[in-house]
Amino acid sequence: MNSEKNTHPSAELIRDETFAERARMVGLLDELDSHDWSVPSLCTGWRVREVVAHMTMAYRHGGLRFFVGLVRHGFRFNDFADHVAHEDTSTLTDVALLSALRENIRNPWRPPGGGPVGALSHDVIHGLDITEPLGLAPAPAERIRLVLEQAGEKNLAYFGTDLTGLRLIAEDADFSMGTGPREVRASAREMLLTVTGRRPLPDQSPSQR
Repeated sequence: MNSEKNTHPSAELIRDETFAERARMVGLLDELDSHDWSVPSLCTGWRVREVVAHMTMAYRHGGLRFFVGLVRHGFRFNDFADHVAHEDTSTLTDVALLSALRENIRNPWRPPGGGPVGALSHDVIHGLDITEPLGLAPAPAERIRLVLEQAGEKNLAYFGTDLTGLRLIAEDADFSMGTGPREVRASAREMLLTVTGRRPLPDQSPSQR
């Protein structure tokens, strides 16, 4: 994996981009109606409202409550997150979920072990889970590039992504990844959707997950 730019963005830049992405999503969500909130997202089994519930989970669930819930689910985070997302949407209105995001635009939260880039990745990736099915604008290409730059082999393995034989080249950002002989050009958005196992590249068959 490599990047054309190969830069090391500052923590301040990553923080500012994270806050900007949250503010952008608040603006988009504020325009949705109840039908839009019920649209299935790219996350299996989650509507738009479950994704927003997940995005704001850390702001509404304290450390002890989080730990106890994780224990009850055998430390299987995905199972725990799915349970919490559905539980929260059964008790909180869409307005309350949006308010939670709006009130935490500048929250310094970072996912465990993820650092500043982890927070940006969390918001950008889940933002795509919402904007893609609704046909809304994705995060800016340069913001997505910051996320892609930090995607290592460990992240590819987590999402079950195999880029063997491919070199992906962004058409709208100064970035490439993979070292294979076959070059595939795509938008930064399409590349991130592929890397995270959400959608194959336009000319690729679905990847194994």
